[in-house]
Amino acid sequence: MVGDDDQSIYKFRGANIYNILNFEKHFPNARVIKLEQNYRSTQTILDAANGVIKNNEGRKEKALWTENGTGDKIDFEQFDTAYEEADYIAKDIRKKVEAGDYQYKDCAIFVSYECPVTSFFEERFVISGIPYKIVGGVNFYARKEIKDLLCYLKTIDNARDDLAVRRIINVPKRGIGATTLNRVQEYADAHDISFYNALRGAEEITTLGRAASKIKPFVMFIQSMRSKAEILGVSELLRDIIEQTGYVTELEAEDTEEAKARIENIDELISKAAAYEDVCEENGEPASLSGFLEEVALVADIDSLDEDQDYVILMTLHSAKGLEFPQVYLAGMEDGLFPSYMSIVADDAAAELEEERRLAYVGITRAKQNLAITCAKQRMVRGETQYNKVSRFVKEIPRELLSGAVRKEKEHKEPKAATYQQAKQIFRAKPYGMPQKPEKSLEHRAIRHRSAIRKETASDT
Repeated sequence: MVGDDDQSIYKFRGANIYNILNFEKHFPNARVIKLEQNYRSTQTILDAANGVIKNNEGRKEKALWTENGTGDKIDFEQFDTAYEEADYIAKDIRKKVEAGDYQYKDCAIFVSYECPVTSFFEERFVISGIPYKIVGGVNFYARKEIKDLLCYLKTIDNARDDLAVRRIINVPKRGIGATTLNRVQEYADAHDISFYNALRGAEEITTLGRAASKIKPFVMFIQSMRSKAEILGVSELLRDIIEQTGYVTELEAEDTEEAKARIENIDELISKAAAYEDVCEENGEPASLSGFLEEVALVADIDSLDEDQDYVILMTLHSAKGLEFPQVYLAGMEDGLFPSYMSIVADDAAAELEEERRLAYVGITRAKQNLAITCAKQRMVRGETQYNKVSRFVKEIPRELLSGAVRKEKEHKEPKAATYQQAKQIFRAKPYGMPQKPEKSLEHRAIRHRSAIRKETASDT
């Protein structure tokens, strides 16, 4: 048997690390040969990986070494916000590419599945003109749930986008068939009006018959949301749409990993709306639904990239196993994200944390020449500012291997029998001395930057 217990990261798929750890118990005459020489990474990177994984009790003792040389220290950077984190990585990649040190395809960003930062990188890369590809996923604004909710907002805003209206008329299902929709479209074309205006006059479309009664509730809902849009903020309007349509409720009922991921994406969209409102308040400008949709439009239409193109790779750590890159960025390295809340407060927390530590080990050892580790003191999650400590895995790396300093923090006793929600409250608690109202500096800085670019472009035309 050939295997590496330190890279056993698929427990959620049914993998059992004890198949390796207990192998000699079942086969006492087996000869064990340790393959400790590494041909990929520098010794500094390997020493960092060794420093982390040695904290696992469920493993066979070994330490990687290489003849590749010591290499550079690991670049550790802690930022105030998630936007600053993404901005730093984007600028660092561009600097190294322009200097001729790397191509875009030599650079990869790894995040844990719990880390809600991918859209920050997507937007930053689009603004900076950096080509990228999300491995194992699609870009944020191409995800079904995001498209659905944005189509609701577009319809409420002006309803001139016929495709947007048609997309959501049966989300959730309202029993309006294709034949009915085609008859409405024919009526709209014949009278030279929009599809939505034809829906509003459904009772006048004689070919619909009783199907017109199914259209009326949808129209009434959109009209009521239009009235609310004049009063509510964008984020509050978005929450109201989600609640009234039962969109998240349906996903919760599915109770699958995919459904949970979709809910997290919806939370991130709410965060973006809240950040947009913060920027408008800071600039003394009114926050409007049209303005928010304009911001989204700047980064939503991203062309897909061919496999032969030169682009930065963005992926989860689970997808990274078996790959290698000259420059690797481990982003979102914070307690509560990596390791996740669920692992920290699980009934079998020790085993869950060891699984995530192996994942950190895998991430570190993907780097061939240079490794950067980043985190943020605060980031917006579900429209709220969340404060996180530096990941315990970062603190397990010997300090002499890091080019940046890890700020010393007070010890925090983890609850032994806390529920998931209780644990979230503990980790979200504001550190002593923090102001009651957090600084509005998360995603709104990205929006401000895009606004400045638009103004510059307008002045040049």
